[in-house]
Amino acid sequence: MANFNRVILMGNLTRDPQLRYLPSNMAVCDFGLAVNRRWRDKDGNQKEEVCFIDVSAFGRQGETINQYMTKGKPILIEGRLRLDSWTGQDGQKRSRHTVVVENFTFVGARGDSGPGAPGDRGAMGGAPERRSQDAPPSHYEPEPGPPTGEEIPF
Repeated sequence: MANFNRVILMGNLTRDPQLRYLPSNMAVCDFGLAVNRRWRDKDGNQKEEVCFIDVSAFGRQGETINQYMTKGKPILIEGRLRLDSWTGQDGQKRSRHTVVVENFTFVGARGDSGPGAPGDRGAMGGAPERRSQDAPPSHYEPEPGPPTGEEIPF
């Protein structure tokens, strides 16, 4: 049987990212993400539900998120769901689900505090924005592998 584990979320950071390094010198950035859902109930009343998600980003992705993101800023992440299990100090077994980032996109224009701010291109994109050299990339993907035959310039 085939398996598929893919998560796509867009929301706001609930806290500043926390960067740490594993003994292998691999960077790990942990942060929380709040994703809102709005709907109307059968009586026409506006309802809102918030889902809080723990997120981890590894390597250069984690360092980039830690450098440019702060509490309240929006981000779009793609990743996979992971189950962490451990035994607490009280001897009880504990577990939680975490999303591990595989790709991410900064949402909104530089310097904006969130979606809907002036210059926000939203989830649908729009005209490309000119960036200065020190501006964060609008979309980050892992380093490409070795070049294929089509990419070799001769």
